[in-house]
Amino acid sequence: MEKNIFPSRFEPPRWLTNRHAQTMYPAFPWSGAPKIKLRCENLELPDGDIAVVDWMDAGPGPDSGAPILIILHGLEGSADSPYARMLLKAAADYGWRGAVLHFRDCGDYRNRLPRRYHAGETADIRYFLESLRAAGHEGPMVAAGYSLGGNVLLKYLGENGVSTPLDAAAAVSVPLNLHDSALALSSGFSKVYQYYLIKRMKKAVRRKFDQYTAAFDWHRAMAAKTFAEFDDAITAPLHGFSGKDEYYDRCSSIGFLAEIRRPTLIINSLDDPFMTPAAVPRPDQLSESVQMELSKYGGHVGFINGGLPWRPNYYLPDRIIEFLDRCISESSRHGRPLPGM
Repeated sequence: MEKNIFPSRFEPPRWLTNRHAQTMYPAFPWSGAPKIKLRCENLELPDGDIAVVDWMDAGPGPDSGAPILIILHGLEGSADSPYARMLLKAAADYGWRGAVLHFRDCGDYRNRLPRRYHAGETADIRYFLESLRAAGHEGPMVAAGYSLGGNVLLKYLGENGVSTPLDAAAAVSVPLNLHDSALALSSGFSKVYQYYLIKRMKKAVRRKFDQYTAAFDWHRAMAAKTFAEFDDAITAPLHGFSGKDEYYDRCSSIGFLAEIRRPTLIINSLDDPFMTPAAVPRPDQLSESVQMELSKYGGHVGFINGGLPWRPNYYLPDRIIEFLDRCISESSRHGRPLPGM
């Protein structure tokens, strides 16, 4: 492999090599995801809408100068998602502050405007990061995104180049090419994930709209059975795209990787049921700041690498925190570049 695309050292345990088992196991009650005490904070957005930020309640205070880790969750996820809780715990162990920025209409709060969120919505993470600096946070800032949240994070980094206040970032199980992911989720056993997620998204849409208030074809939307149909009927018209193809073309993060100017680690598995190996970028599509770690196994945001079925070990939290911590150390040694410089 090329120097910026390299094989992962992740290895699954013998009792969990199947990609679907890796994907589903963290959601089980006995998966070992820690309970984290969180403090909810409303984020008033410039367009009059609202989002929610869940902060870790314990740990350093806002004026401590400790690093802040911002987590972007996946499709219909939240701060309660197992991967978010595990990464927050790892950040707490390092003495960091941690927060999960929820996408609009996610978490325990409904947004105000007649819209929700999508894989290319970068305005909210941009505003949140800028608001942290404006509020006086002078310490390091890093971010991690999972699945759809990883796509949002990578697109944001590419759009902002050196102007981002982030020191480093990591993204996991990223649907780098949204066309490819929509196709993958319409094939084989992956249809199970598609069915489950579309059912949840339709429920959220029905909670917010009805056939008289929806700014899209309600009956076509409720009849959608695939992500392509759902995005064409709901996501695209709700957020200003002409259809799913324009949405996928403009929001797939693979088109933004060459413009990233902060140290960034992408961790994807080749057996991810939410995408195909065809979505792996070419080395010339990555900037010098981007490293892509490819694993043969791991499923989608699984990466269980040992332990016992009732007490598993997870690869991602330590790997992500170690990478981000190393980047923070290097940044303090050589001087942190200022946004816009």
